[in-house]
Amino acid sequence: MNPLAENTLKVSKRLLVKLLAMLPRPTFAGAFLVLYLFLTLLPLYWMTSMAFRTNEAILGSFAWFPEALNFANFATIFTDESWYSGYLNSMTYVAMNTVLSVAVALPAAYAFSRYRFLGDKHLFFWLLTNRMTPPAVFLLPFFQLYSTLGLVDTHIAVALAHMVFNVPLAVWILEGFMSGIPREIDETAWIDGYSFPRFFVKLFLPLIKAGVGVTAFFCFMFSWVELLLARTLTSVDAKPIAAVMTRTVSASGMDWGTLAAAGVLTLVPGALVIYFVRHYIAKGFAMGRV
Repeated sequence: MNPLAENTLKVSKRLLVKLLAMLPRPTFAGAFLVLYLFLTLLPLYWMTSMAFRTNEAILGSFAWFPEALNFANFATIFTDESWYSGYLNSMTYVAMNTVLSVAVALPAAYAFSRYRFLGDKHLFFWLLTNRMTPPAVFLLPFFQLYSTLGLVDTHIAVALAHMVFNVPLAVWILEGFMSGIPREIDETAWIDGYSFPRFFVKLFLPLIKAGVGVTAFFCFMFSWVELLLARTLTSVDAKPIAAVMTRTVSASGMDWGTLAAAGVLTLVPGALVIYFVRHYIAKGFAMGRV
């Protein structure tokens, strides 16, 4: 080796050693974080990989990557009414529940944050106990009540049932945000001649829009993933996608590819909601109510 090449090699080795020395040394916490992320993302990746395979490829040899991308599973969901209607039904009652829960929780949270009355703390605790109750406890009363009123297999039935759990959580979150707003703003508005509806909509709501975003997010997520009430209170016309996914067994066996594609598509609404309210969620964590 000529002297010039030898010197170049030595300089390269020295630079490599310096670069390695500048890198952060792996720690136990870092290794644990990498392991946690791997175990968390692996099921999501595997489901996505299955969504682009045929059943024969899924049940055949093991492979980390699909040999060929197959979009037939997604085509089945977008063309089969029993599949895409499940998504439409889910989005319908989830949107209804989110809007109704936030609308009911806003005045209730304002009352808890601004007024003191007999039994206010006990009432607030009672609301939270409803959120802690398992959905199965309310299943039979809801079914009998809705059967009498003719509300079984309707979107509003599921939306109202989910409000039992979402409204207490919404009140608790919003009350924390509202308590952080000075009372002097309310008093100033009264002096300036604002009516309560005008003050609440034009002045107060913009101050707690982060809380409204966080509340809507949690209401959406609970209603989107809840299965027991949604499956029991619906049958055909309002059957959600979660219930449709549990009925993919046929005489030929489990349709793994279509089921995986449906699972991938169910992640999309939640990911979009998280993207749009991500800043509000950060503020909610900062205020200690999330």
